[in-house]
Amino acid sequence: MTEPKLIDIFLMPGDYFVGDAQYRVRTLLGSCVSITLWHPGRRIGAMSHFLLPGHGRRRQDRPADKPGMYGADAMQLLVDGMTQHGVPLIQCQGKIFGGGAMFPRNEKVRDIGMQNGDFAREMLQKHGIHVVSESLFGEGHRQLIFTIRSGEVLSRQVPPEPGWGGTGARTQE
Repeated sequence: MTEPKLIDIFLMPGDYFVGDAQYRVRTLLGSCVSITLWHPGRRIGAMSHFLLPGHGRRRQDRPADKPGMYGADAMQLLVDGMTQHGVPLIQCQGKIFGGGAMFPRNEKVRDIGMQNGDFAREMLQKHGIHVVSESLFGEGHRQLIFTIRSGEVLSRQVPPEPGWGGTGARTQE
């Protein structure tokens, strides 16, 4: 028997998604970070795409069309969504992606990508979610595909074009 066709969802920066096994979620990340949560028994998953660590303290910091722009807000949206589906967070598998350098890194300053990645780790730890894998930092952007049916997240890191001024280091996922 053939499995039903998956419904594709594409996350823009500040978006998030929570759904069941009929969905596949995609995004592109530079210095932004995505957290995925997945419950293997129920095959329910969630994915964020946040731009900044912390949270939007003031209403104007949280645009209505980008509710998950800040990491803490995005994490709360994922937690609320999984809870609405009756999923115990402690039983979820967490994965973290992104935080890439889009410009040459300055060794003296932790850039926004590194801040985002560290913040994501802290958020998952705070909520007691076990991180089963991560693909953070490096240079260039990542393409992600999260298939909720299987819990698999495909991550492809695309190095910057030659001559961008970086170190030229490449990572293979």
